[in-house]
Amino acid sequence: MYGFVSGKNIWGVGAILSLVGIFIPYVGIVAALAGVILILIAVKIIADEANDRSIYSNYLVSFVLRILSVVIAGISFISIFGFSILSVTRGAKHIEEIGIKGLIIGLIVAIVIFWIIYVISAIYLRRSYEKIAKYTKVDLFRTTGMLYLIGAATLIIAVGAIIIFIAEILEIISYFSLPDSMPKEEATAQI
Repeated sequence: MYGFVSGKNIWGVGAILSLVGIFIPYVGIVAALAGVILILIAVKIIADEANDRSIYSNYLVSFVLRILSVVIAGISFISIFGFSILSVTRGAKHIEEIGIKGLIIGLIVAIVIFWIIYVISAIYLRRSYEKIAKYTKVDLFRTTGMLYLIGAATLIIAVGAIIIFIAEILEIISYFSLPDSMPKEEATAQI
């Protein structure tokens, strides 16, 4: 597919698109999706070069869990809020109170579900980036993975969004910092 040398620049662009793509008018979501696909390709090629399938499998699990966190949280919110609205339309007492209470409960449940799954996703992302750092000798991947995990864990108190944003910027720098080829493992001395 892509060589390691030319790929690192494409992957860096992919990381940029995944971060800022949604802000591009008219084609933002497509640009962000293209960025994510380029990152998936990058991680797959790095895993192949390192001959370590766990790099890609951990990243893929993280990616799927991030999508699931949004989908499941959305379904939870719609279900709980919808159930509240349904009870209101069936003649429940204190219609406004039940509707607002259902909205708040639905929102809280959705946020907690999203947060739990997102933290698990960050654990897998960190595992992948730890191994990428090990094989490529770009320690910034290790820092990026740790910041993603800290950001995910603190996302529930909103400060995590800032930490994740910083992690995404470091992710871009990490991809542009990749060497031109995969460093060879140093042979350990036999005693």
